[in-house]
Amino acid sequence: MRVSAFLLGTVVAITVCSFGQEAGDSASPAIRKVIEEQQAAWNRQDLEGFMAGYWNSPELTFFSGAHEAKGWLAALDRYKKSYQSAGHEMGKLEFANLRIEMLGPGAAFVRGEFHLTMSDGKTPHGLFTLVFRKFPEGWRIVHDHSAGE
Repeated sequence: MRVSAFLLGTVVAITVCSFGQEAGDSASPAIRKVIEEQQAAWNRQDLEGFMAGYWNSPELTFFSGAHEAKGWLAALDRYKKSYQSAGHEMGKLEFANLRIEMLGPGAAFVRGEFHLTMSDGKTPHGLFTLVFRKFPEGWRIVHDHSAGE
């Protein structure tokens, strides 16, 4: 009886691991594509295109430093104020060292680095963690925690 229970447990564990691997194998390129599209949109000065990677909801959350912000529109307004208002620029954005970890078939955790290159030679950079969820329209960021220098 113990051997049968052990074998059943082993089969279940292998099946669950295989499912998670398959979900990650198919989702990772789609998630990576969202991030690549965000980078391209930023570099052509298209904030609305950049924000297309985020969940368009008042429930979207951003953590930065000791501040929490909520909502897609609030995030767009913050980006416009910080990067497109008088005396500000967007610079050139590059994401690096992306690590995508599937949390299930419809959720993922992404870690990485961002690097901005500004026309004055400054290079703001930092780390981020993102939580993605899969929606009917595709993968979207539902939470962004970024910290930079």
